[in-house]
Amino acid sequence: MNYRFQNLLGAPYRGGNAVVVNNTLLISPVGNRVSVTDLVKSETITLPSQSSTNLRRLAASPDGVFLLAIDENNRCLFINLRRRAVLHRITFKHPVAAAKFSPDGQLIAVAAGKLLQIWRSPGFRKEFFPFELIRTFSDCNDKITSLDWSPDSDYVLAGSKDLTVRLFCLKKSVKYNKPFLFLGHRDVIIGAFFGTDKKTNKVCRVYTVSRDGAIFSWGCSEIDGNGNFDEPVEVISEPESPGTPDQVQGNNVEADSGGTVKKRKNFDGKDGDTLDVEDRFQLHRLKWELIKKDFFMQAPAKLTACDYHRGLDMIVVGFSNGVFGLYQMPDFVCIHLLSISREKITTAVFNDLGNWLTFGCARLGQLLVWEWKSESYILKHQGHYFDVNCLAYSPDSQLLATGADDNKIKVWTVSSGFCFVTFSEHTNAVTALHFMASNHCLLSASLDGTVRAWDLFRYRNFRTFTTPTSKQFVSLASDQSGEVICAGTLDSFEIFVWSMKTGRLLDVLSGHEGPVHGLMFSPSNAILASSSWDKTVRLWDVFEGKGAVETFPHTHDVLTAVYRPDGKQLACSTLDGHIHFWDPIEGLLMYTIEGRRDIAGGRLMTDRRSAANSTSGKCFTTLCYSADGSYILAGGNSKYICMYDVADQVLLRRFQITHNLSLDGVLDILNSKNMTESGPLNLIDDDNSDTEEGIDKQVRNKLAYDLPGSMPNHGRPVIRTKCLRISPTGRSWAAATTEGVLIYSMDESFIFDPTDLDIDVTPEAVDAALKENQTSRALILSLRLNEDGLIKKCIIGVGPADIPAVASSVPVKYIQRLVEALAYLLENSPHLEFILRWCQELCKIHGHSIQQNSRNLLPALKSLQKAITRLHQDLADTCSSNEYLLRYLCSASDAK
Repeated sequence: MNYRFQNLLGAPYRGGNAVVVNNTLLISPVGNRVSVTDLVKSETITLPSQSSTNLRRLAASPDGVFLLAIDENNRCLFINLRRRAVLHRITFKHPVAAAKFSPDGQLIAVAAGKLLQIWRSPGFRKEFFPFELIRTFSDCNDKITSLDWSPDSDYVLAGSKDLTVRLFCLKKSVKYNKPFLFLGHRDVIIGAFFGTDKKTNKVCRVYTVSRDGAIFSWGCSEIDGNGNFDEPVEVISEPESPGTPDQVQGNNVEADSGGTVKKRKNFDGKDGDTLDVEDRFQLHRLKWELIKKDFFMQAPAKLTACDYHRGLDMIVVGFSNGVFGLYQMPDFVCIHLLSISREKITTAVFNDLGNWLTFGCARLGQLLVWEWKSESYILKHQGHYFDVNCLAYSPDSQLLATGADDNKIKVWTVSSGFCFVTFSEHTNAVTALHFMASNHCLLSASLDGTVRAWDLFRYRNFRTFTTPTSKQFVSLASDQSGEVICAGTLDSFEIFVWSMKTGRLLDVLSGHEGPVHGLMFSPSNAILASSSWDKTVRLWDVFEGKGAVETFPHTHDVLTAVYRPDGKQLACSTLDGHIHFWDPIEGLLMYTIEGRRDIAGGRLMTDRRSAANSTSGKCFTTLCYSADGSYILAGGNSKYICMYDVADQVLLRRFQITHNLSLDGVLDILNSKNMTESGPLNLIDDDNSDTEEGIDKQVRNKLAYDLPGSMPNHGRPVIRTKCLRISPTGRSWAAATTEGVLIYSMDESFIFDPTDLDIDVTPEAVDAALKENQTSRALILSLRLNEDGLIKKCIIGVGPADIPAVASSVPVKYIQRLVEALAYLLENSPHLEFILRWCQELCKIHGHSIQQNSRNLLPALKSLQKAITRLHQDLADTCSSNEYLLRYLCSASDAK
């Protein structure tokens, strides 16, 4: 029963910036969690840590070890990516619009409102207050929107909403540091970047980009011998003959005949603000001059995201109309200008090598990874944009199908967390899914009036079941043989029966007086159970056609009904929060679980009562038995999922599916300060932030949800569970919630191998471990090195008596390499019995893991099976040809 959170599927990208670490790991915010996608292995995991609200800013250390995740409440999590653990927490006092690690990983620059804060990066040590504030700059007049570090970690560029970019110096030798200003932009600064010389890797230019698409290229004409900026001296003194044209550098300063500086000229030729003595001194010492001014796109579209790759000297920009451009600097040569969507691009980022570009579109909920050299997509990741309504596990527990309100069906590989096919033929919300026993056929029901059958080999809709008049289907079931398909309706209260082979409508079962929201065939016979809002559960004999066999009445509406896996018990939930257990054979009520208090929790913003006193909506809408029928999972309009022991009718455990305060119904007690005479303060729309500046909030009030009476909380999602399914193996279960599909598993999803952090993983270390008779360590080191010769040498070096112990010590992620080595040795080694003993022990110890990952291990298992089959045939031929000789030798030995 020790289920733990394993992964999150189907959740769309809602905004915030994405980062790429180690060149292949794409890290993106998903609600209040962090999703990590391996672009090479095609695997996606979700970190178990949760923030209090939706994440809005991510920053990763240069070595890819640490991650900074900041949410909408300015609460920050400092996460160890390799261990997937939260090390430290901190809350910033101002809204954070940007955060970035220094190139050496020692410092963190945080744009907290108008302040630029420099923090010392925490490490692995346990400290009372690990975050140390080194320095604070308060020179900006408005919110800081972008940050960039120089390669030597001594300078920071900060772009602001006041249309300026400031250059800050962090050198310890500088006591007085007034930032240098880059002026001339006419819109909000989106990005500011340091450009370096490719030969010397020294800073030689600065690029500033604004929201109107303008880019300025600034050159530094005075650099010292070490390739660094000239430092401001500790004591500011007037230069000789201050204000003379010879002393004042730059093309934007106007002096009169007396040598007094009057005005700074902007780049459009208009007068700017006055230039004081300190500004003249900074201009004189640094000599930053505007080299080039250009526009990315002369169009009404706004520039919404940009990134710069210092090694390639390229800039990628994304616009509000879904167009992105890739430009080679400093000549401003357009390499690509393509459209990827019709909605604005909210994030654009390079990977370390610069060959992959990652784009995020919050309105569509998708992330795209594009390789610009081959002009091809590496990844197209898009979850369900609306709520997931239904789930279905495949019979082997390796696939999970999801259907949602966005009319789409997605099929996921549970082990990798990747969606490998999406079906979009339905024209309305998908309400029910069911896997056939053949494992490659999936059924779906929808509100569009069709039931469709999908072939998972050819990825096509090979059969469509319809009715004479259009109906809305909300439930679906199939018998054990797969010959009969049944679907319940929302509007006509009927159950339609089709033939799977011919697609003909066989029968229409009438009798219910309300929507039929639950359908399930008994696992032991051909009896169909249906539950309806007419307060009844009915049993039907579909094959005999006798109509309703028996009716189980209830005092409240019945929301769903499920059979126990042995077919000897039927559980159904009602609107009053009770779960009733019936004996379907005898037709008797066995017992009842009162779950209203167990599921109670969470107060909506519109509730006038506290969560403890509110009784509205406290009921279970979905039930699911365990594989052995010993316990049952129940979920509904609450933040909790309850697990009950069926025999004792007691609550075993409650799972809180989220702690995200951005969703409604998570808090049990609301703050009384937010309650006003006009209603809850959170319902008053006083958000004046500029939506073009970066991050869209995770609300849906822009998607036609503002109709009268549609959503009283202005589109704020309400936390609930719509569907629960336990895998046929019983090792994991899935829940379709407001945040996505949560996967809970008993298997350890993260395996820590200590050899991963050992710098002495060498062939010499393997030989030394074999000499010291440390066969287990030697085998793991060889598997880590992935050297075929060493792996085979270590396998042969294990004693026959030590095979079980060594096989049990092999991590699951190395099983594929070990199986491939055993298949080779079985064909080429004379030690047949020894290798077969290895195969036997490996299957005994890691059988479950091999079954769960059979799709990934299929090539290695096929080669092993081929080697064993060939060996069996050779031995069979040899034994059959020598059968009479063996008999003679046996009889001769008995005669003696």
